Amino acid sequence: MEVRLLENEGFEQLLKRFRASVAKNGILTDLKRHQEYRSKGERLRAKMRKAIRRRLKQSARRAQ
Repeated sequence: MEVRLLENEGFEQLLKRFRASVAKNGILTDLKRHQEYRSKGERLRAKMRKAIRRRLKQSARRAQ
């Protein structure tokens, strides 16, 4: 990842552009995902739990 300093640009602005490009490319997300090994079954169970939580939130919003 490379971010070049533009003319009349301060360090804070450069850092902000760098962080935005890292977030846009999904580098941190990818790094966190590869921090530890998760089996296919674990990933599936986590996905199911996330879907259940999402449905519960949606139904709670509709009830209000």
